[in-house]
Parts: sequence; C-alpha cells; structure tokens
Amino acid sequence: MNLATLARHAMSRGTTPAATYALLAKRSGKPLPSARAVCLALAIPLAETTRRLADCRDALLADPRPNSENDTGELLEALGVFDIPKSLTDTELAVVEHFLTAIDAMGGIRPGHQHGLQRWFTTGNLTTAYLSLAAARPLPRTGNPARYWTTLVTAGELLATTPSPDRRITYALTHCRTQAARTTTGG
Repeated sequence: MNLATLARHAMSRGTTPAATYALLAKRSGKPLPSARAVCLALAIPLAETTRRLADCRDALLADPRPNSENDTGELLEALGVFDIPKSLTDTELAVVEHFLTAIDAMGGIRPGHQHGLQRWFTTGNLTTAYLSLAAARPLPRTGNPARYWTTLVTAGELLATTPSPDRRITYALTHCRTQAARTTTGG
C-alpha cells in the first residue's frame, strides 16, 4: 500500500493530519514522502504540496531527530503545511486584495500575524482575518492610517454582503469606519 493511500485511510478513521504524518514517518522512516502523502491525501495539489514542503524540508524533514515524528507532525500542522486550500469566490478574492492593501498600509507587520493571516486566506477564514486586522493598527512612522482604515471599511462592506455574515463583522466595520473618520478629520 502506498503512503498516500495509508494517509487517506488513517484520516478517514479520524486521525489528524499531524498524527497521520507521525504514523507514516515512523512506519516508513521517510519524513518527506510521509509529509507529501498527507498533503496529497488532503487533496492539496502537488505543486502547492511541493512549495509548502520546500519551505520546511531542510529544517524539519531532511535530518530528523530520532522519535521526533509526533513533534514534527504537530509543527507541520502549526505551520499550515496541512491546511486545505479553499476556492474563493470573486467577492472573497476582492476582500483578500483589500486585506493585502491594508497590510501594506500598516507599514510593517509581525511575522506571526502575517503567518496567521496567510493561513486564514488559504483556508478561506476571511472573517477571522478581518477581525484580526480591525484589531490591529498601522505603525505611526511607516504606516498610512487613512489608507489602512478606508481599505478595511471597503473589505468589511464586502464581507457584510455575503450570505449570513458573522455579526462580529458589523461591529468591526463600525470600528473601522470610526477610525477612518478620525484619520480624515485629524481627530
């Protein structure tokens, strides 16, 4: 039985992707093919799988410590290697474009925040991404507050038009509108 088939079987029985990776890596002794098999079993396209694994191959999969399969699986999962990409609608793609403009207008972003946002974009969790950006602030010296807040207003308005929008979007949108008004009036 090949590794991808084993991975599909394990996950069909409720095993997490991280635990599935650990199981395959322990059995096969091949960390990189095991990680690839989990991604493919999750229906992550081969090109995307290759890109994701290239980012962490040398650090995690090339020369693993003995008995580190569980830790490596959990780390791969935390890094987003096993995130299942969601096909976004045209409206959702427009929202992501506004988010990217807002991120640029921040004038700098913490790597952890950037990583979280990227994962939310990949998985289509745009409400969480919006709430996170609405709670952040542009940097005083390098950011562009007016562009940041007005871009988030536009993104929030788009999110609010989706079927059954999360109520938290309404509150975050109100906050963004208030901040945008302050930046344009100097208050």
